[in-house]
Amino acid sequence: MASCVEELHFSHIHIPVTIDQMIPVLPAGPIPAVHGSRLYLSNLDNMIGARVFTPTVYFYKSNYMSSNRKPVTKTLCDALSRVLVPYYPLSGRLREASNGKLEVFFGQEQGALVVEAHSDMGLAELGDLAVPNPTWAPLNYRFPNEEPYKVLDMPLIIAQVTLFACGGFSLGLRLCHCICDGIGAMQFLAAWAATAKTDTLVTNPEPCWDREFFQPRNPPTIKYRHPEFMRIEEGSSLTMSLWKSKPVQKCYKVSQQFQAQLKSLAQPNDMLGCSTFDAMAAHVWRSWVKALDVKPVDYELRLTFSVNARPKLKNPPLKQGFYGNVVCVACGTSPVNNLIKGSLSETSRLVREARLSISEEYVRSTVDYMEIDRPNRLEFGGKLSITQWTRFSLYESADFGWGRPSYAGPIDLTPTPQVCVFLPDGSAECSGATV
Repeated sequence: MASCVEELHFSHIHIPVTIDQMIPVLPAGPIPAVHGSRLYLSNLDNMIGARVFTPTVYFYKSNYMSSNRKPVTKTLCDALSRVLVPYYPLSGRLREASNGKLEVFFGQEQGALVVEAHSDMGLAELGDLAVPNPTWAPLNYRFPNEEPYKVLDMPLIIAQVTLFACGGFSLGLRLCHCICDGIGAMQFLAAWAATAKTDTLVTNPEPCWDREFFQPRNPPTIKYRHPEFMRIEEGSSLTMSLWKSKPVQKCYKVSQQFQAQLKSLAQPNDMLGCSTFDAMAAHVWRSWVKALDVKPVDYELRLTFSVNARPKLKNPPLKQGFYGNVVCVACGTSPVNNLIKGSLSETSRLVREARLSISEEYVRSTVDYMEIDRPNRLEFGGKLSITQWTRFSLYESADFGWGRPSYAGPIDLTPTPQVCVFLPDGSAECSGATV
């Protein structure tokens, strides 16, 4: 079974990039917001983990001209300007309201930002374009001296088009997570791409803002413990082990055969079974804890991962086209000893229970919990987080008229050593996942 797991290697390279022009992009027509307008953001949008920009990159081996013979940058800017009419909140800025929550504000500074750049390198010199590579960072624009986690008063869309000497190019995209989750980002990206490809505005489905759907109840009603948000002081050797070992980023291609065999081994001893995600997450969690030799063995560790809550919302259902944050953080807990000496099926049952615990009431309880006790820092004590991108239509959504990208996804898989990312396989045959 081990032969079905292949380590993918990336090159440590320096990419010289020259910025040629900065292009502010405003909506192409009237929008339902005037100077001084504000838009409400929900407590799910205000989660501390959402106060970031999500950087992705898309590589195209085509030439600089679009299908209608316009230069790439102009094609992207024209289409973005059109899409910013129905997606007008993305042309605003974030600011803190008097209660400390974020809101979208329309003031003097508005619009998205497109940066055009070039490199004297060719795409072939970037190494394997199927493997996320942190040395691609110059392909995502960051402002000089930009502070980490800065989202206030920033363009909510920051795109960098880098033209390579070979005729290929990349699109580096930074999209503010406060405005949309992964599914919402794919909806926006698909609209932008389809508009560029057809040279006419395409929005299917029509975007829906409606953040008031997630307003807290009056009074707020918290029905769960919400361990995913609890502050837990590090009482194990985990953090010290990570600091001493100086872990490096590794990427593996996991075949469907391996995943199927793992899922078979991970089936709990009941009638409910488990998903492929349950099996993979359980396997990674156990392997990670064993490799780090965490002590003491009775210390309670956590596994967290995001769950798309859209299918859970029935009363009333969420409107089609909603592109805001609709994710809840599921949390499984286990003593170190149970992870090391217990079976894979026992761990997969914990993952499954955490995943299935996200119900409509859990979503509402999360919203109310954050209304009363909103976490103001990310918690990493005794925890592994898994981010799942395998259900995002990254490759399908990013055809701007130049075909399917050679690679679509994040640059860096390890924003912290306590995060593991499951990525879709970008090959045409889609033979497995990348982790």
